[in-house]
Amino acid sequence: MTIVYILAAVLVFGVLIAVHELGHFLAAKACGVRVNEFSIGMGPEVWSREKGETQYSLRTLPIGGFCAMEGEEGDSDDERSLSRQGFWKQFIIFAAGAFMNFLTGFLLLVLLYSSAQGFLVPAVAGVAPEFQAVNGAALEEGDVFWSINGERVYLYSDVDLLLSLSRGQDLDLVVLRDGEKVALPDLQWSTFTDMEGASYQGYGIYRSANVVEEATVGNQLKTAWLNTIDYVRVVRLSLKMLVTGQASVEDVGGPVEIVHSMVEIGEASTSTREAVESILNFAALIAVNLAVMNLLPIPALDGGHILFLAVDAVSMALFRKKVPGKYAAVINTAGFVVLMGFMLLITVKDVFQIFR
Repeated sequence: MTIVYILAAVLVFGVLIAVHELGHFLAAKACGVRVNEFSIGMGPEVWSREKGETQYSLRTLPIGGFCAMEGEEGDSDDERSLSRQGFWKQFIIFAAGAFMNFLTGFLLLVLLYSSAQGFLVPAVAGVAPEFQAVNGAALEEGDVFWSINGERVYLYSDVDLLLSLSRGQDLDLVVLRDGEKVALPDLQWSTFTDMEGASYQGYGIYRSANVVEEATVGNQLKTAWLNTIDYVRVVRLSLKMLVTGQASVEDVGGPVEIVHSMVEIGEASTSTREAVESILNFAALIAVNLAVMNLLPIPALDGGHILFLAVDAVSMALFRKKVPGKYAAVINTAGFVVLMGFMLLITVKDVFQIFR
């Protein structure tokens, strides 16, 4: 079955990149920009057809695709070229790829939750006997976690994640009690007794797994949306950990690691249904990850293009003059080379880690 999961992972990864390019394509067409070629897949061409002004292609490698717009790589005399469009049209086109990835992640989660019977509510089951003596405050059974150290609790699984990130530190907790927010600041990390009577280091809060919200259509959509937003936060927290040194480049995974993780998820599943659901859930996370990462203000990424748009807008407002396109082209090319070099290093690292 391993080869099946590898093929499924490669297909999923390729589809997510193709969907990203489809976003650029649809936005470009809607904004009247000339698209010279739209391709599904990369590498040698296996089929193509010209319709109107655009060549539609299928290529050998199912690892994404591209949307080649007139004027994308530099100035063009064509009035319908990308470089000759106004700020908002270019912004929409550059942001459309990330939007499509975000939307794909959301729709995958809607699909997964469409068969759910209920959703666990992040509620408190009680506290350790020592809790009030240590903290001088009380939590009541049925309180619902609202935020932990300023981070909103969207899902039941958020509680363990956010508590683990706060490990050893004082905890600022906000709960909902009878529809009202109750703040419990400076809760201490200490020695408490768990529900089985054993001692442990933690915060002395017991979580309930018995409070369930009915899986109405509205709650399914709401939970899918909250899960999508939660995945955005996962990416943000991961980037923060990289910047602050809590994580290293060794913890960063590229396409090889993504495929390997999907294979492991599939092989760990006890049924085909569970494998499909787990892979689709992971695909939703990757889709949202692609959306966020592509909007980072880094040259060669969509966020880098949007940054240059903003710089041009400021330059026009202050000096009535745009930054010459050749400078943006040089910076984007340099950024692309650096990005590809980084991805190559990550790929080599992932291969060594997997096969060592």
